[in-house]
This record gives sequence, C-alpha cells and structure tokens, in this order.
Amino acid sequence: MNSFSWKKIIPHVIAISVFLIVALVYCSPALEGKVLQQTDIVHWKGMAQDAFNYKEVHGHFPLWNTHLFSGMPNYQVTMDTKTLLPDFGSMLQLYLPKPASYFFLACLCFYILGMAYSVNVLAAVLGALGYAYATYDPIIISVGHETKMLAIAYMPGLLAGLVLIFKKRYVLGLAVAALFATLEIGAGHPQVTYYFLITLGIMTIGYVISWVMSGEIRHMIISLSLALLAGLIGVGNTSQSLLTTYEYSKYTMRGGKTVDLSEDGKLTQTKTQGLDESYAFQYSLGVGETFVLAMPGAFGGGSSEHLDADSKVVGNLVKNNVPEAQASQLATSLPRYWGGVAPFTAGPPYSGALICLLAVIGFVALGIGETATSSGNVTRWWIAIATAITLFISWGSHFSAFNQFLFDHMPLFNKFRAPSMALIIPQLLLALLAVLAVDRLLYSAAARTHLQQHFKKILYAGGGVIVLAVLVYLFNDYRGSYDAQILDNLTQQAGADLARAVLDGMIADRKAMFGAGIFHILWIWVVIMGAFYLFMKDRVKPSVILGVFIVINTVDLLIVANKYLNKENYQDASSYQAGNFAPTPADQQILLDKDPHYRVLNLSTGDPFNDAITSYYHRSVGGYHAAKLRMYQDIIENQFAKPGAGLNMALLNMLDTRYFITRSQDQQQPVPVVQRNPDALGAAWFVKHLSYVNGPIESIKSLDNLNPKDTAVLDNSFKAAAGAQPVFDSAATIKLVAYENDAIKYTTSAKSNQFAVLSEVYYPEGWKAYIDGKETAYANVNYILRGIAVPAGDHTIEFKFEPASYYTGQTLVYIANILLWLTIAGSIFMLWKQNRPAKA
Repeated sequence: MNSFSWKKIIPHVIAISVFLIVALVYCSPALEGKVLQQTDIVHWKGMAQDAFNYKEVHGHFPLWNTHLFSGMPNYQVTMDTKTLLPDFGSMLQLYLPKPASYFFLACLCFYILGMAYSVNVLAAVLGALGYAYATYDPIIISVGHETKMLAIAYMPGLLAGLVLIFKKRYVLGLAVAALFATLEIGAGHPQVTYYFLITLGIMTIGYVISWVMSGEIRHMIISLSLALLAGLIGVGNTSQSLLTTYEYSKYTMRGGKTVDLSEDGKLTQTKTQGLDESYAFQYSLGVGETFVLAMPGAFGGGSSEHLDADSKVVGNLVKNNVPEAQASQLATSLPRYWGGVAPFTAGPPYSGALICLLAVIGFVALGIGETATSSGNVTRWWIAIATAITLFISWGSHFSAFNQFLFDHMPLFNKFRAPSMALIIPQLLLALLAVLAVDRLLYSAAARTHLQQHFKKILYAGGGVIVLAVLVYLFNDYRGSYDAQILDNLTQQAGADLARAVLDGMIADRKAMFGAGIFHILWIWVVIMGAFYLFMKDRVKPSVILGVFIVINTVDLLIVANKYLNKENYQDASSYQAGNFAPTPADQQILLDKDPHYRVLNLSTGDPFNDAITSYYHRSVGGYHAAKLRMYQDIIENQFAKPGAGLNMALLNMLDTRYFITRSQDQQQPVPVVQRNPDALGAAWFVKHLSYVNGPIESIKSLDNLNPKDTAVLDNSFKAAAGAQPVFDSAATIKLVAYENDAIKYTTSAKSNQFAVLSEVYYPEGWKAYIDGKETAYANVNYILRGIAVPAGDHTIEFKFEPASYYTGQTLVYIANILLWLTIAGSIFMLWKQNRPAKA
C-alpha cells in the first residue's frame, strides 16, 4: 500500500519552524511594529506617493508619474496588474513583517532546493540558513534594496524546479519552475535575474552534454521543452512589467546615448548601446578581495568603518612624538576598508567560512565513485564553472579583458552596473555544494567507506584554501585604492614623515586583519575535519555533526550580519514618517498654491537629482531613479547649470519651475526657504517662431541662448508634424482645463494658426494627442518638451497616456495565469495519484 504518512511531514515542519524562529529572533524589533530606516525605500516612498494619492481617488495606479524628473512612466515606480493568481509571494512569506519575511523566504526557497536534490533535512537546513543570512542579504536589506532581496530569495526555488524536471519529475518540476519563474521575474530586479539566467544556462549545457553522451535524447527533449515552457509561463505572468520596461529602456540611460560630453567640454554626436563603461564597471570587486567570501574582516569590512583606537597607526605616531589622544583621534578617522570596490561598499559579501570550506570539499566529494556522465559529476562541474564565471564578472574593471569582451558582445550585459552583484551566484552555489557535500559524506550508503578511502583528498582540498590564503598573506603588499590620496592629504597637513608613519601603520593593520581571517577559517577547518574523522571512526552520529555545523555557521553569520543590520536600524513607524516626510514650513508654503501645474526645484538637498523626497509633496524637476530618461539626463549634464553662469533659467522657466527651495543664510541652523520664480512659463504657451536644427547636438546647444517664450526649437524630422510657421496673434490663448497623470486637457482660441509648447516631457511611447477628438501628430521641441500645431479657431486639445505595451501585457498575463493554474493542478493530481492507497 502506498499511503501518505504524516510522520514524513514532521521533519519539514520542524525545519520551517527553525527558519521562522531565527528570522523572528533576528528581526525582533519588527514584531514591535518598528520599521527599518532604508535610504532607497525612503526615496521610493517619495517618488511613489503621488501614485498612491491617485489610487485613493481612482482605484488604480496611474501610468504616468508627474512628480519625478518633470514626468516619467509610473510603471517604473509602481504599477497595477490584474491577475487571476493569489499573492504567492506573501503566502510563501507567511505574511510576516519585513524584514523577517525576506530571511524566512530565502530559507524556505533554499530548503525546497534541498528537497529537490533529496538531501537530508538537516543538510538542507544548514544550507538554507547559510544562504539566507550570508552578509550580502542583511546589507542590502538595511539600505532598502528589497526587490533585489526578493529576487535573490526566489532563485533557489526556480533552480529546484529545473532540478526536478532534469530528474524526470516532469509535472511537479514544471509547476515549481513556472511558479518560481513568475516570482523571480516578478520581483523586478533584472540584474539579479540576468546573472541567474547565466547560471541556469551553464547548468543546462552541463546536463545536455551528459544526456548526449549517455544517449538520453528523449529525456533531453522533454526536459528542455518543459524548462522552456516554465520560462515562458513566468515571462507571460510578468509580461506587463517586462514589455513596458523593455519599451521604456530604449529611451533611458541604459539604452545608450546620442550625445557625449568630451573631456574638453565639447558635445559630440555618438550612438552607443547600454551604459557608459566607466559607470557600468563601478563597484567592481578586487580580485584578492574574493577571500571575503570566507574571511569577512580581511579587507576591513565596509567603506564607512574606521580603524580602532588601538590601531598600529597610534603606535607609529606615538613613536613620532604625537600625543596618544591625538594619535587615537586620527586613527579612528581613517578607513578600515582597503579593497577594490569603488566608490563605496556597505560591507563584505561573507558567505560563511564553514560553507565555503564545505563547498571546496564538496567538489571532491561529489566526484567520488562517479562516472563522467553521472549526476554528481555533472553537478560539481557546472557549479564550479558557474561560480568561476560569476566571480570573473564580479571583478569587473579589475579583470577588464574578460568583462570588456562581455560588455561589447554579450546581449544585455551592458545594461547593468555594479559587477560585484554577481557574487549572489557564488552565495547560492557554494551553499548548495556544501549541502551536497555533507549529504554525500554523512548520509550516502557508503559514506564511511568513501571517507576512509578519500580522507586525504578531502583534507587537502580544504587545506588548500588555507595554504592559498597564507601565500596571499605572505606576498601581499596590503596597498589600498585610497592610499595615494590619504598620503597626499597627510603630507600637506603633517609632513612626509608622519604621513609615512600613518600609512605604515595602516598597512600593519591590514596585515593583521588578513591574518585574523586566516585564523578564522583555520579553526573552522579543524572543526570540520575533526567531525568527519570522528564520523569515519563511528564515534559520532551525522545528526550531531550537522547540528554542530548549523549552530557554528548560523552564529558566525549572524555575528557579522548584526554589524550591518541590527536594532539601531529600526525606529517607530511614527518617527519614521515624521523624520522623512513631515512637511517643512517651505513645503507647507508651496502647498498653499492649488494651481494644478507648476514644478519645484529643491536646491536645499545638495543634489536635486539624487533626491525623491521632494516628490512626496511636489511635482519635482529633480528626483531619484536608476533609469532616468536619456534626454533628461542629457539636459542635467549639459544644460541644467553652466560653469560660471549658474542655473539655466530659460530651461527652468520652460519646465514651469515656479518655486525654488534653498537654504537660509543662518549659519547656526539653516532651514529650507522658498523663492518664487515669476518667469515660469506655465503649463502651455504659444510661440511666435519655430527654429529648426539638424540632430541632437544642435538641438541641445540651441538651449544655450534660447528664449523659450517666443521660440521653439525642433529637429528637422518634425517639420511635417509642426506644419507652417505660426502667425502671431496677440489675443490667442491656450488654457489648461484639466490635469491628471494620464490625461491632460487644454482649450485654445486663436484667429490664426498657432504652435503650442507644452511643459510636459516628450515620451512618444504611449502619449497620444487629440484635437477635438481626432488623433493628431505632435513634436519633440526644445529637446525635452512636447509641441503641437493648433489650427485657427476654438479647439480642445487632449493628451492621453495609452501605452500599447501595458494593455498587450495585460492580455498575456491572463493567458499565462491560466497556464500556471493548469500546471499546478496537474502537479497536485500527480502527487495525489502517487500517494493514493493501492487497491487490494
């Protein structure tokens, strides 16, 4: 009889309970209603608030955001998608408060991966906790990279689906893969998903080679077809987001540029694809810095950390007759971090010394007794290759030959920056290899025999990591990327001798940090080998060993994680709201103006183009977003402010910048103050003359001395849309009568043909113009605005944002929803069929 056994469920319930307990204990302030102070989330709330206000009135989010960079698509901020699916993401997170929900989710998804590989429950728990609490996760959560964390958390679930398919559990694998493909893509972090797809591609190639060599062609065709189907279902379920993002990306910084500012300040026309190389390769991991995967403090931690008061710098300065108190003060102002990540790193991507050492051992263990095409051999090789390639990617500019080739030739690679993010893949694969290692060495049928026969290989594998670290320790020069700058500054302030003494002390500190990291992995390696030796001699049970491993690894990770995400990161919800979004007197003064159309430039924040908090209350000229419209970025770089000339007021006037927020002159406590701009041109105006230019260079240069009230500049390609030159009519009027995010209405009256400039950002994908209900062509004017020819007489002009990508995507979502439900139903049916009682 093949009947369901509740006893089989108990270990899984215990495992999930462990994940829940650890998450709630680590994130205990969240249970008290406290929230994290996350910079990126604060800015997101700022840019999204107008959309939430709109939804309160209309019942849905708008498609256009009027509060960010003078206007941009809102589906890059927040978007409604109608769906036939429940909120699977929240269900998997058990509706826990953030950030406990993220850690629990990552544990659960990795645990599902462990079950797909049929490993022991304790082994899966070890890997799940190791994956979820690897230091990169609490670091990105602390700064608010929540979509990134969700995408990281879902990766093991999607991998589990493919593993099940490849292991011939076709129906269940299809359902799991389709569900997690939906969640992974839907998390909304393309770069994480892109790196993960590279990994899945390497894995699939490994299996294809194995299937071809072993003659499993039928299984290969079925597996690849089901994997493709799962991927298509995932794409379909998120197609609304994907289609709108793809459409938008062509007009953003990530889609390339047509205007380039050379070093001598001259504009040149160009045609690039993707990001600038210098921008794309920011946040590249130093090659030697890879050791932080197993040695968290070896390179000093994060950029904001400083040397301790007992630094070697203090001793060197005291020897040079500097008072100890003064020496300590200087030392504690110097950075601990000396790695290659620039311009900033929040902390080390530590995956756990125990996990890393077990992963190295796993590469040996999975090859024991395996043939070339066996599952274990294929697994260890594809993991090793994927880990190596993503490490190469993470080095970015520090391994330029490899990454430059990918940047130039690999599809979509040039759309992303921060190569160090690729370390999320080793974080996953090292944990997986560690789990497979302990499962093979402790729970396989011939576990003790394998250990006895191959103990030296395993010993040497783990020891090799330590030997390599010792060699780096002995031959490293311990130079940091900021040393020259520090040396120059100190030389100017205190003289060359003291500057050299400080730098020598910093180098000694760095050597001590690296040495402490070696000691850290050394004692953990001793514990691992001691445990395997005792098991080999039948003196300890596997469950005891894994229990010790789980405790050591989890405590080790949490100690490091707590440096970057701890109780100090939380605050009361009321304090959070008041501290970030309470209106200032300047905000309150501006909000008295009930005119539906004007914009605000907040100069009190330092950089208005890295500030979205202003957008919480106002239609901002500035903002904060990773994918600004390319033409708006061109204006920021080339026209917003001229060296020696200050702000380009003509530009700001045509953007209807009615209010400036600046800082008061009070040196003791400067506060935001408001300045009204009487020359702002309003929502729309008729111009007297159209001036035509050839190409973007002439267009953007024309803004140097443009009088936008009288003249509109258009590229020659818009001559047909603009029509004939307008005939001046001093009595002609254009009035804004309705202004909403997705719909704008004007009324006009003129005795002759006119040309209207609208203070709205030009975006051709979705904005349609209508004059008296008839769709009409419109033009791109003054590089970033819209313009439209208006015939004589009285007319109504309407602009409606109706992007076809949004509505096409909605249709595809419904189709994919149905397909996902069918795969889930089929999986449930097959599980019921397998577990139903057999007939007597």
